Amino acid sequence: MQHRTVADLMTHDVVRARQDTPFKELVELLAENGITAVPVVDEMDHPLGVVSEADLLRKCSAQSDPSSGTPLPHLEIWERAKAEGATAGELMTAPAVCARPEWTAVEAARLMALRNVKRLPVVDEADQLRGIVSRGDILRIFLRRDDAIRDEITQDVLQRTLHLTPAEVTAEVHEGKVTLQGSVEANSLIPIIERLCRNVDGVVSVSAHIGHRDASRAASADK
Repeated sequence: MQHRTVADLMTHDVVRARQDTPFKELVELLAENGITAVPVVDEMDHPLGVVSEADLLRKCSAQSDPSSGTPLPHLEIWERAKAEGATAGELMTAPAVCARPEWTAVEAARLMALRNVKRLPVVDEADQLRGIVSRGDILRIFLRRDDAIRDEITQDVLQRTLHLTPAEVTAEVHEGKVTLQGSVEANSLIPIIERLCRNVDGVVSVSAHIGHRDASRAASADK
């Protein structure tokens, strides 16, 4: 089983900003490239932070508007400092939360959830920027074709890993939903099959209709 890595999913051609990139140029970078955030790097191409639309929008929301009935939002000291910022270094969210190219999609998704971020700059061993991976990139694993998922489950999970034959367990996949049918030797093997199938990239759910032969033997012994 081979999980897709961050290197497989990330954007390689990354739009960058410097600490001294001015506010207006940041807005232009996002608009011209159709992106919602840009990493801020130093002279060695090390990510220092990320400037997102949310960081830039704070300047607009903090402005006074006498004609509006909406009150000014309460801003913490650090938020007010950002609202008053004029360069990427003053506006960015720092430090940058980064991923490595060899990480799996699962590892990247967990870090995004843990740190509540929408994207991760990707760095190499020298901490230099090599790409950027977003939530949308991670979700692309669910665009895998059903037949590719079925082949991986059948060949890698059932046959190579668990040494089960098609006569014992078969897998069907529809829109990422896996249905397993068949019979195995021991009941304890069934949850293992389900867990390994759920770990295949692109699987949405697993429904197992698998019997076990030790139950049949137990029933015969009771007669």
